[in-house]
Amino acid sequence: MHDLAEKVGAALKAHGYKLATAESCTGGAVAVAVTDIAGSSAWFERGFITYSNEAKQEMLDVAPATLAKYGAVSEAVVREMVSGALRHSHAQMAVAVSGIAGPGGGTLDKPVGMVWVAWGIQDGACTARLHQLPGNRAEIRMQSVHIALQGALEMLHGVSQLA
Repeated sequence: MHDLAEKVGAALKAHGYKLATAESCTGGAVAVAVTDIAGSSAWFERGFITYSNEAKQEMLDVAPATLAKYGAVSEAVVREMVSGALRHSHAQMAVAVSGIAGPGGGTLDKPVGMVWVAWGIQDGACTARLHQLPGNRAEIRMQSVHIALQGALEMLHGVSQLA
């Protein structure tokens, strides 16, 4: 994870970007992974841990109607989390994670291991991906962190290719 976080940091620095995280099921683990890197203050701006629906609404402006219609673990919500993280920070890139890490809380429609991750660039693209992850709570959370960082790196490489 350390090497991946270093690569994300180098890519952010190369673009002159700072990163904001908006996390639910990972509980701040993406922010921990990036702040474990010495010098990350040059490219990490802030993190939002929005575990409850109220926190998502208050801190990230996720619409109550979106939560009511789609639920917290949904593409619509992680996209709004990215938008809110960008609006409420000085970052140019944001990543958002919402999922069901278990062992309880899953349903037939949204089983344990279902995780949505979204990435966005200020005034640019936002993409979201659904994952169904195996394992226990800790494993699902760590896989989610890896996916969040890997997706950020991929998006930053895509920005490089467009430039």
